[in-house]
Amino acid sequence: MDIPAGLETTSNFNKVCRLRKSLYGLKQSPRAWFERFTKVVKGYGFVQCQSDHTLFVKHFPEGKLTIIIVYVDDIILTGDHEEKIDLLKKLLTKEFEIKDLGNLKYFLGMEIARSKKGIAVSQRKYVLDLLNETGMLGCKPAETPMDTTVKLEESDGSAPVDKGRYQRLVGKLIYLSHTRPDIGFSVSVVSQFMNNPTEKHMIAVIRILRYLKMTPRKGLFFQRTTKKEIEIFLDADWAGSVTDRRSTSGYCSFVWGNLVTWRSKKQLVVARSSAEAEFCAMAQGICEGIWLNRLLEELRVPLKHPMVLYCDNQAAISIAKNPVHHDRTKHVEIDRHFIKEKIEEGVFKVSYTPTNCQTTDILTTALAQVNFEDLTEKLGMINIYNAA
Repeated sequence: MDIPAGLETTSNFNKVCRLRKSLYGLKQSPRAWFERFTKVVKGYGFVQCQSDHTLFVKHFPEGKLTIIIVYVDDIILTGDHEEKIDLLKKLLTKEFEIKDLGNLKYFLGMEIARSKKGIAVSQRKYVLDLLNETGMLGCKPAETPMDTTVKLEESDGSAPVDKGRYQRLVGKLIYLSHTRPDIGFSVSVVSQFMNNPTEKHMIAVIRILRYLKMTPRKGLFFQRTTKKEIEIFLDADWAGSVTDRRSTSGYCSFVWGNLVTWRSKKQLVVARSSAEAEFCAMAQGICEGIWLNRLLEELRVPLKHPMVLYCDNQAAISIAKNPVHHDRTKHVEIDRHFIKEKIEEGVFKVSYTPTNCQTTDILTTALAQVNFEDLTEKLGMINIYNAA
């Protein structure tokens, strides 16, 4: 830190101030705060999870546990040992200036509501604020977030638009997709043109906003269930990009029947066949499943059944189960061995699902209204204000 103006110094003017603590607003302050918080929490017997470093867990002999989830200076305390949670609040009060906001209702723009049937999470206020900020509160609603007849590409011949405004809009939509998997694919597509956006790209962004005007109250519903399995649906849209002919991978994982993670992402290389594109998506789905399994193990919730991978490509399933197809799989050798190893270990099993039942289609391609609404229901998305 430079010496403040007006401070008298000696003849040596090369000295600087040494920071004894990180100042708020500097890049180092979040790291310094998290290191301090981690040290204190570990002193209370909590263990920092390796699958997610912002998650701290403490298990008790009677089988109960207390969990801390941290995002910078916003903290969630949960668990099934209320006495220990109250004690933890008192201990944290001694170390830090904290404010207890009571039961979780609003966290980082997400609204949380509880009922006897389960927990609902939405970003309704975030959506309405975004529509108000962009002047779209009175716009004509759209039934789907993306037009099935439009294929976006980099050089489409239309006029360029304000790059800063486009990036801000897409950035806010990316954050919104944390609770809205229904816009995951469309946001993934428009985010590919951040450097040189054009009018056609902006029209696609406006289409997403028009869809949000139609469905501001939609959110994820996590219902009570007796199901104790992990299911991962995966799919790929082969050569879907008209710009570089790369495929789009998509997966969504259901833990105990509820959607927990999902992703829509363009693949890094060009796939030479639909089976290869599906194979790449399968490898990504397995990586996600391994992470979920590790997280559950740290929470001491072991899986009694292998995780199920649902794929709608028979060729990809055949190659995964049978290593004989060597001439057809030389270019995906690493993925093939990785998938085969996990299947043989009994961690995963691969099952076929018909294309019309493939939930992940919503994350790989633009769909017509009927199919789109059917898949949003399968994802567990509802109007949370209608949920009992």
